[in-house]
Amino acid sequence: MSDTHTVINQVPLLEGYNLFTSDQPLVEAVAREQAEQGENTEWARDLLVDYGGVAGSQESYEWGRLANTHEPQFMSHDRFGNRIDEVTFHPAWHALMRQSMRYSVHNRPWNDTRVGANVARSAQHYLLVQTEAGHACPITMTFAALPALRHQPDVAAEWEPRLLANEYDPRFIPADQKTSATIGMAMTEKQGGSDVRANTTRAEPIAGGGPGGEYRLTGHKWFCSAPMSDAFLTLAQTDAGLSCFLVPRFRPDGSRNDIRIQRLKSKLGNRSNASSEIEYQDTWGRMLGEEARGINTIIEMVHHTRLDCISGSAGIMRQALAQAVHHARHRSAFGKRLRDHDLMASVLADLSLELEGAVALMARVARAYDAADDEHERAFARIATAIGKFWVCKRAPHMIYEAMECLGGNGYVEESMLPRLYREAPVNAIWEGSGNVICLDVLRAIAREPESLPALLAEIRLGTSGHADLERELAELQSQLAQRDGIERRARTIVEKMGVLLQASLLVRHGPAAVADGFRAARLGGSGRIYGTMPASIDCDAIIERATPTN
Repeated sequence: MSDTHTVINQVPLLEGYNLFTSDQPLVEAVAREQAEQGENTEWARDLLVDYGGVAGSQESYEWGRLANTHEPQFMSHDRFGNRIDEVTFHPAWHALMRQSMRYSVHNRPWNDTRVGANVARSAQHYLLVQTEAGHACPITMTFAALPALRHQPDVAAEWEPRLLANEYDPRFIPADQKTSATIGMAMTEKQGGSDVRANTTRAEPIAGGGPGGEYRLTGHKWFCSAPMSDAFLTLAQTDAGLSCFLVPRFRPDGSRNDIRIQRLKSKLGNRSNASSEIEYQDTWGRMLGEEARGINTIIEMVHHTRLDCISGSAGIMRQALAQAVHHARHRSAFGKRLRDHDLMASVLADLSLELEGAVALMARVARAYDAADDEHERAFARIATAIGKFWVCKRAPHMIYEAMECLGGNGYVEESMLPRLYREAPVNAIWEGSGNVICLDVLRAIAREPESLPALLAEIRLGTSGHADLERELAELQSQLAQRDGIERRARTIVEKMGVLLQASLLVRHGPAAVADGFRAARLGGSGRIYGTMPASIDCDAIIERATPTN
């Protein structure tokens, strides 16, 4: 073969670096929010330095690529014709699961009594998704399941040790024979979606039933997440109303439980992870918590999964930004590096500001989970989790698309990773309550938990002093809230303003001047409808420097 040209002006791969130490906003946010808890939390930095190196390794990136190239496969029957309902995964998937569980991403706050465990764990999750986001689904659900299980102490006593174990065990055998277990969810149905009260799956008691009792479930679940999990939290109707159940893959006698996988979902993204439709046919399960109080039983699980929606979206935003900044530093066009063109610098700085706000919000909300015994922090977490879930997850797809465009055609091809990140971005906005559901939840929190709004407003006010733009926007928010007529129609406007103001307040208090001033000018000043339209006064160089992925 003859050479037709010399390959020049190409960007080196961005891998094999420490995802934590190269992320200045994250390093600062973790240190700040753990310091706020008043005890020495140097252990968390040591953990994250270690984990950041592992997650950013060339091997981990290759596992992520392979897990998405070789998607899970559904096997309805074995070669002899026996129904087995199993899903097989590429070895790279199991390697990622093994790594994440070894570092306790699935259980840290329950397994680690040190101060700041939730902040450290949210940072870990943020790093995890940068390598491969699909396997975060079973990691998140296993993490979030424990509060629901604890509504039924006898069930929790059986399952909790399995969820607190760190040795990943993918074998399809009864959970009591395994070194660890994972939990999935099967909540929504075809006719209801987020309206789980419309579920039609029935649960019939065996020998009396009741809390902790045995039931037979029959019905169809439109989404069953991670169908190879060892057990599933699910909702079904009893004669008294919607109740919560734990449905394991195996019955107590060791036989397979009758959980029929109908098909795997063909999804936009999250393709390394299996999502499925299933049917229950006299399927064995145990009730968790009080009968007809199923939503109350799972609500804390929902809050924890929403916390991961924030860190998950922020994490893939970080990876997209890192790729864009790295590309712009090495690629030249029209006589100089892309990074040195003013318009590109404006776009990169604007994307960096988006991430600064997301990371600051993520870490602050995680700290509130660490202080759950504090009434104010608990009230703040209740409303701020929903706000962060709405706003950060909504911003992710647009932000990642813009980062892709920074690479031009190079970003549009699969090898760049940007298409995978872009496909991944919508899932966190949809899962555990789409945008409208979350906005209604914020209004519900304000009405039913009256301490939540004052907690949020108090947090925002900490950063408004001396900043007329913040004070003006806060007054506008309070005016919107005071107008009760038509408030549902204005819910998105209200929750968006809450999210931006919370981010701005955090950055004013804790960020460097270039970031705080830039964020206020870009998000409060009427610009910013598309990235890169910020005022010329913003110090782009200082902002981009903080986002540059270096060791």
